[in-house]
Amino acid sequence: MTGEVETTALGPMDVRRVMAALPHRYPMLLIDRVVSLVPNQSIHAIKAVSVNEPFFQGHFPTRPIMPGVLIVEAMAQAAGVLAVESMQLADTGKLVYFMSIDGAKFRSPVEPGCLLDLHVEVTQNRGAICKFSGKAMIGDKLAAEAQFVAMIADPPKD
Repeated sequence: MTGEVETTALGPMDVRRVMAALPHRYPMLLIDRVVSLVPNQSIHAIKAVSVNEPFFQGHFPTRPIMPGVLIVEAMAQAAGVLAVESMQLADTGKLVYFMSIDGAKFRSPVEPGCLLDLHVEVTQNRGAICKFSGKAMIGDKLAAEAQFVAMIADPPKD
């Protein structure tokens, strides 16, 4: 995410535009839409958590709760959309790889019917490697937070 910093917000973006930025598909696509995106700065994305999510079959059958690692994955996917859109790499095949996760904290369970608001900001930009800070909110309640690093790269060669 090099070059001039653009401050014009983009959005909303539907799931088709999200899928142009990310290679993820059902059941691993955890972003339903983007509310707003400020290139090189921040993104607000949404995950509508449905009782039909496949992970609820086993986590937990009598009290369905979205696994924390998938909440962090949703924040990372939002960061991926932010990076790809900021660098104008949609539909290029470039991938965003997790490099590290720090300070992950889970504050409130995410249950079926929740609208998970994902807020991610760029905290450091070194070209193909960026640091992010993310928060997952349910209304005004913090569900989870984490800092993470990701890298933009070409997909592996066959």
